[in-house]
Amino acid sequence: MNAELVKKALEIVLNPNILVNLISRRVRQLNSGGGSVSRPLILDVGNLGLADIALREIIEGKMGWEVPEIIELTRPTGKNRKRPQNWAKEPAKPAQDIRVKRESASSLSHAQAA
Repeated sequence: MNAELVKKALEIVLNPNILVNLISRRVRQLNSGGGSVSRPLILDVGNLGLADIALREIIEGKMGWEVPEIIELTRPTGKNRKRPQNWAKEPAKPAQDIRVKRESASSLSHAQAA
């Protein structure tokens, strides 16, 4: 890749991450070899590499792009949210209470057997 072409393209695109994405996508299109999308949009290709062709297309304004606007996300609140049907309405009883009931039930069965 030609460093001067990169500098000129960065003056137009401003964001290096977006420039890299534009170039890589265009290089993939040029490599695909199918249809009119894979032909260079500039006239004098000479012995330029595919990345240099993509950079020249950006510099000459042959290729466009859009950056979506940033939308601020908000964290949802718990108000007016429905609970799933399988959630218990009463809190679960501690395991100790269950154990005590089992012990008392077993002692009753022993008492009745005697």
